[in-house]
Amino acid sequence: MAKKKKQSGSPTVENRKARYQYHIHDTLEVGIQLVGSEVKSVRAGNISIAEGFVRVDPSPLGMYLHQVNIGEYGPAGGMGHAATRVRKLLAHRQEIEKLKRAVDRKGVAIVPLKLYFKNGFAKVLIGVGEGKSRSDKRNTIAERDTQRDMQRAMTRKRLG
Repeated sequence: MAKKKKQSGSPTVENRKARYQYHIHDTLEVGIQLVGSEVKSVRAGNISIAEGFVRVDPSPLGMYLHQVNIGEYGPAGGMGHAATRVRKLLAHRQEIEKLKRAVDRKGVAIVPLKLYFKNGFAKVLIGVGEGKSRSDKRNTIAERDTQRDMQRAMTRKRLG
């Protein structure tokens, strides 16, 4: 039976699909601009970042997070937020310009990898990724299965 993980007050939401679909070259931790009901909904775990992506707008220079679904917060009632609105990401100008240059190449995208709270502020770990081909995805699955088999063999050896 699996061990239960200790529950903390602020959840970490990971985008495992992104590491499967992209070769992640560079990562950056940025802030995210949320309204009150969104913060409470994220703390409750009502969020999905698997479909999300980041766009860099040149004028005015800024980064925006698209298609991330933050569910409604029930007690907010009619004063709540839109579930899939565009949200601004907060980073230094030099970092945004560096990411803009990286995305200008063909086949490169910026994807959200993880959303978490740090010192009370919501943070998003974004990664610059290059899309994988089907053969790369098959290799990833094969490597994962091999690692899992080796781990199982090691635990059997320790136990018996």
